[in-house]
Amino acid sequence: MLDRFKLGVLLQWLILSLLSPAYEASSLGLTVHVVPLDDNGGKTVRAHFSVITPSPCPDLSAVCAAGEDCQAHFTSLPFSYTKPSPAWCVRQWQKTVPSNYNAVLNLGSNTEFYVSINADPKVRANNGKLNTPAFVALPPPLRASVNCPVNFHVSAKDLDGDKVQCRFARADKGECRDCTPHSFMELDEGSCTLTFTGKAAAAQYFIYLMAEDLIPSPPTRQVLNSSPLSSVPVHLSLTVEESSSSCSSNPWPLDGTPEKDSVQYVLSFQEVKLNANYKSDLESVSEIAVVGPPDLYRVGFASVGPLAGMTMGWIRSANNLTQLLPVCFVANTNSFQSELRCVWLYQRELRALPDGTELRCNQTEMSLLLPVTSLSNINLAELQLNSPTCPVTYNNTHLTAHIPLSGCGTKAVHSGSELVYTNTLKSVHHTMISRQPSLIVPLACRIPGVQVKGPQYIVGMPTERQTFGEFRVWIEFYLPGDGPLAEFTSTPKFRSDFLPLPRARREAGVVNSISINNAKSRLQLGEKVKQLDLLVMSNCSVERAEMIVTNCKESETEDFAVSRPMLQNGCMMSNNTLEIVTEKKNVKIYRLDVNTMAVTGTTMYVECKLNLCITTKPSDSCPNLCNNVRSSSVLVNSVFTGTYTVRSGPVSLVVGDYLGQNVTTTEKPITSITEAPKSNATLPTEPTVPKPTTTPGSTPQISSITRATTKVTSSTTTSQAPEVATSRTTGVILLTISTFLQMNILQ
Repeated sequence: MLDRFKLGVLLQWLILSLLSPAYEASSLGLTVHVVPLDDNGGKTVRAHFSVITPSPCPDLSAVCAAGEDCQAHFTSLPFSYTKPSPAWCVRQWQKTVPSNYNAVLNLGSNTEFYVSINADPKVRANNGKLNTPAFVALPPPLRASVNCPVNFHVSAKDLDGDKVQCRFARADKGECRDCTPHSFMELDEGSCTLTFTGKAAAAQYFIYLMAEDLIPSPPTRQVLNSSPLSSVPVHLSLTVEESSSSCSSNPWPLDGTPEKDSVQYVLSFQEVKLNANYKSDLESVSEIAVVGPPDLYRVGFASVGPLAGMTMGWIRSANNLTQLLPVCFVANTNSFQSELRCVWLYQRELRALPDGTELRCNQTEMSLLLPVTSLSNINLAELQLNSPTCPVTYNNTHLTAHIPLSGCGTKAVHSGSELVYTNTLKSVHHTMISRQPSLIVPLACRIPGVQVKGPQYIVGMPTERQTFGEFRVWIEFYLPGDGPLAEFTSTPKFRSDFLPLPRARREAGVVNSISINNAKSRLQLGEKVKQLDLLVMSNCSVERAEMIVTNCKESETEDFAVSRPMLQNGCMMSNNTLEIVTEKKNVKIYRLDVNTMAVTGTTMYVECKLNLCITTKPSDSCPNLCNNVRSSSVLVNSVFTGTYTVRSGPVSLVVGDYLGQNVTTTEKPITSITEAPKSNATLPTEPTVPKPTTTPGSTPQISSITRATTKVTSSTTTSQAPEVATSRTTGVILLTISTFLQMNILQ
């Protein structure tokens, strides 16, 4: 009987499971840009959808059914990022729908969302055209921390110049489903600003808004209860996370990053570039997440210590996108997110050129012939090309210009498979304020890809290996005054960026009172080393390549379960670590005051993170991370490698013996080497390592360069070299080996 009862319960559970709908995840963000169609008086609209979905990214092939007026935007440059977890991506398409549109849409098998558009056709009294609903920018998924209030400005524009306001969507109006506003979210409807009060548990929340456009009232008259002309949906997501840090630890934008809500006007075949640069003191920026129009390229992301930057760009080619295109971006660290910024690209409408205008393209130049009768009230003497040095001639009938494809400010951009050469004829007024009309004529010669020959058609950023060559990075330890850089460590000059006075006086006293050699000769068996020099080195052969060490830490255990920082964001963390100035760009030397370090045992491990940098101008310098950087130029004007992590083997801190033999120090270096992989390459599986050799009646000869267990991590590579020296052997090497020489240890 009991078994029969259990079987009945199991059958009921299976039936309920089969009849219950599958779980559908909501979108992480959605906007719809609506453009009324004149063909039928605005009864249908062109709806441009942008949707953020959790990864894995769903297929777009199902968004357009057979026979629909629909286009999916497939791109080789997808918007795909990792924060907040799980990862997410953007899907975009456009289709013709009724002006009043309510539908449940699906993307793939696990993302479902409800869309409500209210854009009844309305003819505007001021221009006789159909009203265009407001455009709202879609931000990346929003992030906040528990108990940390934050504002999120929803960026919106209106082509008709109407006032835009936002409100929470209402289920009773059929605008959303299961969309009760959260008590911890407040909305300023007039400015479209959301405020998170901080009073929410760690979780992911969804926010449903409607954006409305209203005819603006004159400043002297206030209109009450003005009815909106249209309303469009805005879906947002907010991930609230636990954080043990302060609420002011978010990354902040540097000077040169576009201001929020700014507008950039774009002509045909013009290329627009945007640089987003940030500084984050507590955590390094892991990504700059972007949502923008199809084929917005993003290149050159670099995160170097507290600094991070990336370049975005868009080329206006023939397209059927909306006239206003938003680009929204944020900087994400592991725990924090910067303020949201959105920039708008405005595709300028261009009038048809007058009859008789000719633009001819040949292999080396384009030639323009323009009737001057069409240029009434235009001052022809003020017309010039991108370069003012190139002549523009005119007479009573025509204006002419011969524009070389490789000069006069002509730019080459790529539009699909075509190579396009562009220039602009424009009015340049010589006074700050002018009432004269201006002329802007974009000029373009398009060359099909099949006709383009030569390497100039290849587009892409040079790889790290192409820029820096093949190189290694490693770390070494020496007693002060020893090693390949003894000329700098014997009588050291310390950087003044961080040099506490007590330590400075102590260092000066040591150097002036006794020689380095005498100091070393006084080391006794079993005595703890008082000072060590940490050398972070690279063999990069590019003369202008500079090393930037962002972080170093030490630990008494190999797994770094408990560690103490020595450098953070390029700054010394205490007076027990000082940087020694050298003339070499690919080396950094740090004097470690072991006496004052919190190492209680006789062995320590050191790990450093570093990048190599080359400035784009020989007169510039790579950034000094410890300075209060406010300008983005330090990143824009430099090229960086990925971040490399180098970790030492065990570093002995005690003068000891080797196999029971006495050990002297004299001029012997303290060396422990850890290598990073060659640029864009992995470590060889069998590195060439000098091995100890044994002769009868003698102890082993120990090579001057010996690797301990090696662990290396770069932005793309993790490798572990085989162990070739035991922990005890490494400790002895630290006090006995000689640079590029060998020595016998007599019995």
